[in-house]
Amino acid sequence: MLQITQKDIVMGQQASTKQDAISQIAAQMVSRELVAEGYGEGMLTREAQSATFLGNGIAIPHGTTDTRDKVKQTGLQIFHFPDGVAWGDDGQQAYLAIGIAAGSDEHLGVLKQLTKVLSADGVEEKLKNAANADEIIAVLQGGEELMFDASLVETGFPARSLLELTAVAGGKLRNAGAVEPAFVADMVSQQAVHLGQGLWLVSGSSQVNNTAMAFISAEDTLETEQGPVRGVLAVAGKDGSAAASMEHLAALVYTNKLDALFSGDAANVVKLLSQAPAAKGNTRIFTIKNPHGLHARPGAVLVATVKKFESKVWVSNLTSGSAQVNAKSLMKVIGLGVTKGHELEFVAEGPDADAALDAIGQAIDAGLGEG
Repeated sequence: MLQITQKDIVMGQQASTKQDAISQIAAQMVSRELVAEGYGEGMLTREAQSATFLGNGIAIPHGTTDTRDKVKQTGLQIFHFPDGVAWGDDGQQAYLAIGIAAGSDEHLGVLKQLTKVLSADGVEEKLKNAANADEIIAVLQGGEELMFDASLVETGFPARSLLELTAVAGGKLRNAGAVEPAFVADMVSQQAVHLGQGLWLVSGSSQVNNTAMAFISAEDTLETEQGPVRGVLAVAGKDGSAAASMEHLAALVYTNKLDALFSGDAANVVKLLSQAPAAKGNTRIFTIKNPHGLHARPGAVLVATVKKFESKVWVSNLTSGSAQVNAKSLMKVIGLGVTKGHELEFVAEGPDADAALDAIGQAIDAGLGEG
């Protein structure tokens, strides 16, 4: 994913119109040799097609597919407008405009991160009042995502004690860079909490770099005076990113369904603790053909197509194993991080569900506005 640095940000700018702002950004992108002359015209053309205002004071002007050949290197150029620039169709004010030079699909990682920022409170005011580039970076890096994937899961470990399972879980968190060694030392010295059905919980919040979880299950159930030991869930909590997973875990405990954690493979464990129960309805799977995936424009076309129908529609990225999201939310759709060749599963429920799925398939086949 592209990393935002101080050299990407120009503070305290002014522009009378969004076209003026885009021209300023394009000139700076040319000066930095991110793009060649002419890319700015593509940015203005793209803006004329539909506004690139995302919300929360953020716009993402970028070129058309016809001007991608003018991209010299993938990068970002961020302009800060403390007085705001009228950008959206309804006069929304942009305090930050992120010019994107996308030579590949690397920029999708930035868009995915921005979807988290757009759902946070107080972002617009923070951007408006930002005093330096570091404050801008801090806002854009908000909404930290929980680290929890198959690499942080081990099933059937030949453990001889609860302490050994705890140490293995701590080691996985440390190897992933989520915690410092001191976190592991503190974790193995604390008393684990028995959640029931053989699952034990250990957690900590000091010496944490990223909110993360690790799960280790035992090869055989260990009998102890405190109760059976079948597995350990270790949670390194920097913020509230693990809250949703804790809710899923609580549901498994309440319904006596923890057996699913101990009988599944790593992928199923991640799914159980990361995703809410899947929505039900008519289902279709489509493959995205767009060369640069679902960036802002094709994503907007997809969402506009779905919004024509009364039915509720959810979408998940089967290729990346994402959870289902509301297909009528551009923020959620972009957050799936879809690139060319990814398979998306759509689930529709309502009186016009089949018609909605047919229209979605037709729009994807037609290139979602990109031919």
